[in-house]
Amino acid sequence: MDLLNTLVDKGLRREPLSRAEALAVLGTSDDDLLDVVAAAGKVRRHWFGRRVKLNYLVNLKSGLCPEDCSYCSQRLGSTAGILKYTWLKPDEASKAAAAGLAGGAKRVCLVASGRGPTDRDVDRVAGTIKAIKEENEGVEVCACLGLLSDGQAERLREAGADAYNHNLNTSESTYGEITTTHTYADRVDTVQKAHAAGLSACSGLIAGMGETDEDLVDVVFSLRELDPDSVPVNFLIPFEGTPLAKEWNLTPQRCLRILAMVRFVCPDVEVRIAGGREVHLRTMQPLALHLANSIFLGDYLTSEGQAGKADLEMIADAGFEVEGADQVTLPEHRAAGGGCGSHQSAGCGSHEGGGGCGSHVSGGGCGSHEGGGVCGSAAATATSPSTAAPQTGEARTDLVTVRRRGAGTDLAPNA
Repeated sequence: MDLLNTLVDKGLRREPLSRAEALAVLGTSDDDLLDVVAAAGKVRRHWFGRRVKLNYLVNLKSGLCPEDCSYCSQRLGSTAGILKYTWLKPDEASKAAAAGLAGGAKRVCLVASGRGPTDRDVDRVAGTIKAIKEENEGVEVCACLGLLSDGQAERLREAGADAYNHNLNTSESTYGEITTTHTYADRVDTVQKAHAAGLSACSGLIAGMGETDEDLVDVVFSLRELDPDSVPVNFLIPFEGTPLAKEWNLTPQRCLRILAMVRFVCPDVEVRIAGGREVHLRTMQPLALHLANSIFLGDYLTSEGQAGKADLEMIADAGFEVEGADQVTLPEHRAAGGGCGSHQSAGCGSHEGGGGCGSHVSGGGCGSHEGGGVCGSAAATATSPSTAAPQTGEARTDLVTVRRRGAGTDLAPNA
């Protein structure tokens, strides 16, 4: 396809796509899907080789959130039977993080439910960051605590945080249909605060909430303008007990097209498959590694993920390798500023002067409330596979399992 050849050339040069080109990727047919994956895979390999970065979520504070994000299992009014607990102590959080790091993760994402942290909360998280870094040399720590007030990003940076996650989630024009207790502009402001404080910005989206192709392109282009170093792509986990429980709109093929579009628009940025990959990509997860260069290991905020051992086997069987702690994730032109992914003037996909590729997801991922949870999100595990072949749009509630192990419990975590 001439379109794909053009997109590969643009990706290798970090030349911005047009909206029409991004929409065309989402509009490709299933017959062309492998060609789309192969084309986007060339861009992914050019900038990131065959490395896969592993990230690990620690849910510091679960449930009881006053925000009304429709996708989130921790939202105000949610009746999802998730774990609910207040702040983990620094030693508890450090112990939880150690499990993920032992499994191969190089970044720990510290997530807490709520609108945003108080100054006391920032002190708590600072203590947790210190505890984790004292025990694990070279570990990256990303915080995801909701909306930030003035000065809080700087304090997190001083405490040793490397990154901050806050997802935009969906397009500005439809944001009010998903959340009413804060605005799209609030989210943008928090990502900009993280940037200004010298933190590596992490901001992404949630697909599967009933949005149009235009909405998906809008949010990815908005992310490109914000220029985060990492873009988590979450796939809605329709938790029972949330307003979006009946939204089963995704197929593995659509998920792959969405990931390919994000890769083309943000060619040199860490694209992370976050919450919902087990639920919606299912057996197509290995193919998605040709598009994304980063995943979450093990469980998510409020849902269980694929077994950590299975994640590692999947990466190896697909011909990829786990990124080592001594390897720099981002290409040299983005990482040259130092830190875990500082950027220079060219941005997500190449803007001159900066560019850009915020945070709860139904599914998982530092930067998204799980099904809703706060930064991070739920991913379900296929512990009870259906015996019948699923039909397009069929609800796969058998793949959604509430997390009952790890942080906030006495059981060993999945990592």
